[in-house]
Amino acid sequence: MKFTELFKGRRTQPAPAEAPSHWVKCEICGALMYKKEIMLQHYVCPKCGFHMRISLTERLTLLADKDSFMPFDENLCAIDPLKFVDKKSYKKRIEEAHAKTGRNSAVIAGECAIDGIETQLVIFDFGFMGGSLGSVEGEMIVRAVNRAIKKKQGIVIVSASGGARMQESTFSLMQMAKTSAVLTKLSKAKLPYISILTDPTMGGVSASFAWLGDVIIAEPGALIGFAGQRVIKQTIGSELPEGFQRSEFLLEHGLIDMIVKRSELKHTIADLLRYFLDIKTDLSETVHDKKSNIKA
Repeated sequence: MKFTELFKGRRTQPAPAEAPSHWVKCEICGALMYKKEIMLQHYVCPKCGFHMRISLTERLTLLADKDSFMPFDENLCAIDPLKFVDKKSYKKRIEEAHAKTGRNSAVIAGECAIDGIETQLVIFDFGFMGGSLGSVEGEMIVRAVNRAIKKKQGIVIVSASGGARMQESTFSLMQMAKTSAVLTKLSKAKLPYISILTDPTMGGVSASFAWLGDVIIAEPGALIGFAGQRVIKQTIGSELPEGFQRSEFLLEHGLIDMIVKRSELKHTIADLLRYFLDIKTDLSETVHDKKSNIKA
C-alpha cells in the first residue's frame, strides 16, 4: 500500500472548531495574549487590567491554600417538584449541567484554609445553569453557615450567578429568605461573613445573601445588579448612567465596601478574617513583644 493511500480519507489536522486555542483575546482592549501567560496572571489582561471570567476550579485554586479544601454535601441533587418544562425539561437541564461540569449543583461548599485560617468557603459556578440559585444551592449555603457557627469560623461566599432558578419557581425564591435568615444567626454569633461579588452577580442572589456581608468585595468591572439594564430602562422610562451596574459605579455610590484585584483577593480576605476573628499574626506579636521590652 502506498504511503499516500494509508492516510487517504483521514484528517491529519483537527477542524478549526476542535483545534485547541493557545491565544486569548481581551474583550476590552483587543490585546492578543498567550493562554499560558494569561493563566499565570489569573486571567487578568496585562494591558488594560480587565478581569475575565474564571471557572470554579480556578477560583478555588486562587483562594484556598493548596490541598486544604474539604468539600461537603456533594451528594445533594436537585429534584423536579414542579415537573417544569420549557424548551427542555428541568430534569434534562440538570442532566446536561452535570455532564458539563461533573457536579450536582451550581455551588461547591466546604472547609479550607485561606492563608492558614480555617474558613467555610462557598463558590458559585456560572457554568452550571448560569450559577442559578435553587433549593440545593440554598441548602448548601445554610449548612456551610451552620458549620461556621459550630466551629466558630468565618464564611466566604463567592457569587457568580444570574439569579434565582426559574425552573423551581417559589422553591427557589424561598432560598433568598432561607439564606438571609441563617446569616442573621451568624451575625448574632459575632462571626464574619465576607461576600465576594464577581461577574456577573444578578437577580435573587444579589437581592439576598450577596448584599448581607460584613464586608462586600467586588472584582474590578464586575456586572452587579438585580434586573437587567433594558428592563430597568423600560420600567423607569429614562436614560441610565453609563456603567451603573459595574463595581466601580457601585463603590462610588456606597453600595459595596471595596474593589480588590484578583491577585490581591486572597490576602485581603485573610487580613479581614484575622481582624474579625482577632487572630494575631507573628508580625503583630513581634511588634507587641518589642513594645513590651521598650516599656520594661
